[in-house]
Amino acid sequence: MQFLMRLRPSNLIIVAALPFIVYLFASSANYQRSLRAILGVENGSSAFVPGFLTLAVAFSAGLAVFVFSRASSRSPHLATIAAGINLAAAVLLATTGLVYPFMASVVANAVDPFSSDLVVQGVTPRRLTDAADLMVSGQATLLLRAYLGLTVVILGAFFIVARNGTGKATCRFSRLVLAVVNGAGLVFILLFAHIAFAAGVATTIRAAVAAYMLAAMMGLLWVGLLKLKYSWRADLICIVATILMICAATWFLLQPRESFVLAGSLAGKVAVTPGTPSGILDAVRYGQFPGGPDSEVPLRTFRGVPEAIDAIGKIPGVSAALVPAATAPASLPVLWQTEALNDRDRAFGITLAALAIVLGLLTFGGHIHRRHPLSIGSEFVVDTIRGIPMLVIVLYVGLPLAGALKDATQGVVDPPNLVRGIAAMALAYSAYLAEIFRSGINAIPAGQIEAAHSLGLNGWRTARLVVLPQAFRIIIPPLGNELIAILKDTSLLSILSIRDITQRMREFQSASFLPFAPYNSAAIFYIFLTLAAASLVSTIERKYDIKHR
Repeated sequence: MQFLMRLRPSNLIIVAALPFIVYLFASSANYQRSLRAILGVENGSSAFVPGFLTLAVAFSAGLAVFVFSRASSRSPHLATIAAGINLAAAVLLATTGLVYPFMASVVANAVDPFSSDLVVQGVTPRRLTDAADLMVSGQATLLLRAYLGLTVVILGAFFIVARNGTGKATCRFSRLVLAVVNGAGLVFILLFAHIAFAAGVATTIRAAVAAYMLAAMMGLLWVGLLKLKYSWRADLICIVATILMICAATWFLLQPRESFVLAGSLAGKVAVTPGTPSGILDAVRYGQFPGGPDSEVPLRTFRGVPEAIDAIGKIPGVSAALVPAATAPASLPVLWQTEALNDRDRAFGITLAALAIVLGLLTFGGHIHRRHPLSIGSEFVVDTIRGIPMLVIVLYVGLPLAGALKDATQGVVDPPNLVRGIAAMALAYSAYLAEIFRSGINAIPAGQIEAAHSLGLNGWRTARLVVLPQAFRIIIPPLGNELIAILKDTSLLSILSIRDITQRMREFQSASFLPFAPYNSAAIFYIFLTLAAASLVSTIERKYDIKHR
């Protein structure tokens, strides 16, 4: 009865419908196949579950020792129980091969399947070669034995020192090492390692958690900039920065132009080379040059200028070449000659000029309204982001912006689709979280801040010790709502071909042609996922609700 009393009234409907849902999935083969595909259960992945669970128990128990061994803990005896579980799990990992299948799967899915020699080519799901499997088993044995030894030493030192009541520095160091080792291991297997028995769920949850944490940090950044106060020094710094960016933009835009020649005839394709300015390529493609045709001109890319020139007359269909003027052969008729700035200098120049204009406007507006320029910039970013639909932000960050970043860095920075989606979601939700943080901070009476200053606390200590703890209790409900919203909105990342729950649902429905089972399965799973998040938020809210204690 107490369990039912703690449930939200709306959740009673889900509890009442739970037997029917279980019966539906247990009796229908279509729903079972749908759920398996949506969750991302790979063939043979049941062998990975024991190793994953043992690792999770070992790392979680190690962290529990750190939490329950604090001086402020109300249950110090729980630290002993957690230490026993941690030690037993470490012994099980080090003396058995329980975790080897899971670690082999993690390594196989962490390398490039097309270029790596560690995996068997053309096999799905990925599998290590015999030599690689033997190597991974040996390395895993060394790591697990080292973990066992470290666990025995740290737990032994910690409990011996704690029992004697001496060596507080050694006790704190042992707790810190215990927390770092087990925390790093738990973060790795939960947020980074490939989970073959629940790949779709792992992708959804990881994207939501990463985007939420990044959005929270960005939201605090926007609020921090919004709270900056006006000063003449800030205006002076921004003016100098604007002038420097204008000078840098001018220097890039005034670099020497490169001369290009379109030689040959337009009867076939035009051979082009990498590094040709995009403006010239577009002019040739669409016939936007003197004497150009009304129809679109086909282009063909070659590795270098010699290959492009040699292709004329030798490769069928290639009748012209767009090459630097110094390398153009004299035997070919010149159809068009022009000069243009290379794309790199042009991009840097335009970017710096745009930043200079924006910073100049912010400085001018801040001087008029007696506000810090970055404060106005933060307000502009928050208002602008909230006015753009989420799907547009995901597409913009995931496709053109990521492509421009890749081109600007010559392919050095090329984030995968999941990272692009997380960045897009974080940017979108940072504006909403910034407003939540701002409202919570503004709810703290000004007298408390003045009292903190009168006690000698600086701005950072006042925020950390007085403002933020109270503001956090106020904004727990809206923060929970944003967590649930971002958990559901991860479905938008399927537009970037990220294989989360929604993308796997679409793939399975396209392959099976089932009308309802895939959609119903995904909807039911999202409901349970959001209910779990809502229950977590309610628990945190009850813990920090000091009014009803």
